[in-house]
Amino acid sequence: MGEIATSERQITLYYNSDSSRFKKTLAYAKAEGLPILEIDILKTPLTGTQIAELADKLGIGIADLVNQDHPAYTSKFEPHDFSDDDWIKMIRHNPEIMKQPIALRGNIAILVSTPSDIIKI
Repeated sequence: MGEIATSERQITLYYNSDSSRFKKTLAYAKAEGLPILEIDILKTPLTGTQIAELADKLGIGIADLVNQDHPAYTSKFEPHDFSDDDWIKMIRHNPEIMKQPIALRGNIAILVSTPSDIIKI
C-alpha cells in the first residue's frame, strides 16, 4: 500500500509555490468551487516512496518527473541517464526541478499543463 492518501471528495494538488502555473491552476480550481488540498513540495518534502508513487499514478517514469529545462536543473546537472534512486534523490534535494502541479483525485492523477486541466480530474 502506498503512502499517498487520496480521496474521491477532494483534489490533492502537489505544487511549487513559486510556480505561476500553480497560482493560475489554484485560482481556476477555486473559481470552479473544487475542493483542494494543497501540498507545497518546497515546504513539505516528499519521501522517495511518494515520488515513486506519483510517477506510477501518472503512468510515467521517475525521470519523467524531472523538468530538465528548469534553471535549477541546468545550473547544477548535466543531461544524464540516472537510476530511479538517483532521480528520487535529485528531486528530494532539489524539489523545484519536479514537474508540477500534479493533481490527484481517487486513483486518477494528472500533470497539469494548463489551469483548466484541473477540471479533467
